[in-house]
Amino acid sequence: MASTVHTSAFWVLGSCSGSRFALAIVLAVSLGGCSHETAEEVESETVVPVTTMTAATGTIRAVLNVTGTVTAAPGADQLVVAPQPSRIAEITKAEGDLVKAGDLLVRFEIPALAVDVATRRGELARAKARLDTARAAQTRAHDLFDRGIAPRKDVEEADRELADAQAGIIETEATVAASETAANQSTVRARFAGVVAKRMHNPGDVADATASDPVMRVVDPRRLEVTASVPIADIARVAVGAEAHMANPAGGSELALKVVSRPAAVDPGTAAVPLRLMFVSPATVPIGAPVQVNINAEEHRDVVLVPAQAVVREGNETAVFIANGDKAERRAVTLGLADEKQAEVTSGVKAGETVIVTGQAGLPDGAKITASSSESKP
Repeated sequence: MASTVHTSAFWVLGSCSGSRFALAIVLAVSLGGCSHETAEEVESETVVPVTTMTAATGTIRAVLNVTGTVTAAPGADQLVVAPQPSRIAEITKAEGDLVKAGDLLVRFEIPALAVDVATRRGELARAKARLDTARAAQTRAHDLFDRGIAPRKDVEEADRELADAQAGIIETEATVAASETAANQSTVRARFAGVVAKRMHNPGDVADATASDPVMRVVDPRRLEVTASVPIADIARVAVGAEAHMANPAGGSELALKVVSRPAAVDPGTAAVPLRLMFVSPATVPIGAPVQVNINAEEHRDVVLVPAQAVVREGNETAVFIANGDKAERRAVTLGLADEKQAEVTSGVKAGETVIVTGQAGLPDGAKITASSSESKP
């Protein structure tokens, strides 16, 4: 019964004057279907704003960032060590005191050296007396031989004795000089003008005759340098005379340095080697201070350069986005040298092409863009 009623109602709608209402329903259904298709076909595409710069040809230099230590230059560091285990009799300077060349620094008490000097001088006196006796004997022997009283044999013996006495003088004088040199080591004087960097002992202490037990260290603060630790793989990239710079531990502007020497040989299995750099101008930096040094390495001229911020790294691949009209074009690139401001592109981008420097993060290849140019240059 319900089915019959429904069918009747349908036919009533289709056949009576209410057909105008039925047409309205059909139109509504048709319009609804058309409206649904339009929503699927029309898609809104986002335009990404980016900033661009032009890839240019230029010069870039590699810079090695290494660690180093401030040290005294060769000849500007005096380490006072006892000549033999002995007691310290006198120390004239304190840590931080200025010294002049020739100033007394330390006097050691070494009785054995004084006794040895006295013994050697006694031997020299006896050798001189023997020489005087030999000369007198030679004169007498020659005189007697000339008068026919003494045989030639006596003359030859006198000559031989004089020669031996003269040789003895030379030998004894050498031993005296050596003994006095050793005795002089008990008194240590400053070899140059400088400052006492460290004092490790006091008067009355007993010091060993080893570098591991020094008494005092004097340095010339006007002759400092930096010993940098450079990986062996990079040492060939640095030339003697190369410029370098480092932050000033005391603040202010950076300090300029210059490479003065590279090692000629290294120990097997060594990962890094020392590189010596001198300060271009005198610097007041504490000896032993650890520092970070930037050393100029190789330079590439007439290469394609892009801003460092234009480079995108995705996994093992490096890319740069090019602004190609109103679309972004992703280019895989190969890089050469790079620093904090720019990067050398050896393949993938040509000079004159417009690269995207901001807004490229997460940008798909072919995305629509609106570009504005940056005033700065790579």
